[in-house]
Amino acid sequence: MAGGKGDKPANANKSAAVAKSSKGRKKETGLGLTNTKDGNFGEWYSEVVTNGEMIEYYEISGCYILRPWTMAIWEIMQNFFDPEIKKMNIKTCYFPLFVSNNVLQKEKDHIEGFAPEVAWVTRSGDSDLEVPIAIRPTSETVMYPYYSKWIRGHRDLPLKLNQWCNVVRWEFSNPTPFIRSREFLWQEGHTAFATKEEADTEVLEILELYRRLYEEYLAVPVVKGKKSELEKFAGGLYTTSVEAFIPNTGRGVQGATSHCLGQNFAKMFEINFEDEKGEKTMVWQNSWAYSTRTIGVMVMVHGDDKGLVLPPKVSAVQVIVIHVPYKDADVKEIINACSATVKTLCDLGIRAEADLRENYSPGWKYSHWEMKGVPLRIEIGPKDLANNQVRAVRRDNGEKVDIPMADLVDKVKGMLDNIQQSMFDVAKQKRDACIQVTRTWDEFVEALGQKKLILAPWCDEEEVEKEVKAKTKGEIGAAKTLCSPFDQPELPEGTLCFASGKPAKKWTYWGRSY
Repeated sequence: MAGGKGDKPANANKSAAVAKSSKGRKKETGLGLTNTKDGNFGEWYSEVVTNGEMIEYYEISGCYILRPWTMAIWEIMQNFFDPEIKKMNIKTCYFPLFVSNNVLQKEKDHIEGFAPEVAWVTRSGDSDLEVPIAIRPTSETVMYPYYSKWIRGHRDLPLKLNQWCNVVRWEFSNPTPFIRSREFLWQEGHTAFATKEEADTEVLEILELYRRLYEEYLAVPVVKGKKSELEKFAGGLYTTSVEAFIPNTGRGVQGATSHCLGQNFAKMFEINFEDEKGEKTMVWQNSWAYSTRTIGVMVMVHGDDKGLVLPPKVSAVQVIVIHVPYKDADVKEIINACSATVKTLCDLGIRAEADLRENYSPGWKYSHWEMKGVPLRIEIGPKDLANNQVRAVRRDNGEKVDIPMADLVDKVKGMLDNIQQSMFDVAKQKRDACIQVTRTWDEFVEALGQKKLILAPWCDEEEVEKEVKAKTKGEIGAAKTLCSPFDQPELPEGTLCFASGKPAKKWTYWGRSY
């Protein structure tokens, strides 16, 4: 699994050696990656997220410093998602990080699902706390005692809140930056309704926003579907998710979840209201979240052997402009042209910057910004000045094109749009090539060994899923259900479950997962 056992990889903190040439320009060696995506995926991933300046390893295992290059992506996603949920009249709030044991224990199934991951504060200075305090692994038990206080009648509904915060989940092996960390950032929405119909509708509305986040912003194809009873949120009624897939490792990734909690938490926390008839009844609740895991999925799907490859919509810098001095050319004139180009692009809403450092060679800068995944590089040298043009180089496929200055803005906008769409199309093509339809156990085992995303007819029985997990358990993890897609292929009458031989009820995606 990417990231090994969470210790910093030997090369993660590698600082490239710097030497000075006779002209005083720095030449940096070791700027490239030492591992390939196909050769050693885990080490490659660790190198990409550190050398690409997304994270830095922290002294506490499983915790990572999120650098500005990462936080810019997170903010762009937030700037899409937050206005969308505000259109749904969902309000922003913030609840404390700490939760008492008494409250945490109220919903038994829920806490049993999270118990191994709960971190506890047991000391204050030199004194033991009389009552240990938990740090939230999620906020249902933090928030719902106050929903009970605030909701009294039908006019108090719906209550729709969202918070942007961090959570801590401690107990696990194989921490992996973004994908599996002990502390992570997320948004978590918690809503309460008078009717199940309202709750069901919102579950799917939020799930569609998550699909858009992945596909329209991160250029990552996902499958929308429903989780099995075994894989659903602990204590919930049902869970829907968007599922991504990493072809290089043959693993699925739960991209984001939208849960209908039913009335279970309402019962535990006595969240009741008086309806229009004056009768007392319980609310219907949802919770839903996406986290910084989204960023790790994007890196795994798009990154290559040169480093990050960022979709233009989420890249902090969409265009990097580099001056290319040559012999006795007028460097000042070239630099002025670079600065003017950046201003022209920025004035029209394109996120552009110039790298005008003179102590690094153009070639070094090309590698540096390729490592950081900037979608488009513009080079300006003396020949470009003479021809009143710039050279543009795409990060995703290396394609080079000369653009007349008069067409600069339109051409750059068009190229960025094309890069965004092309990255999604290529990722979808690779994902789809990994989908394998299997109808028998032998076909299933063979496809699993080939790192496929398996679509198989299933009887929808929990015991059968447990048996599949047990029979496929190994060093690299067991297979499990990922989701049953909402877009169901036709299931001919008489189709049997691949695992049990009983009548199949649905098509379900299976595979190993992060």
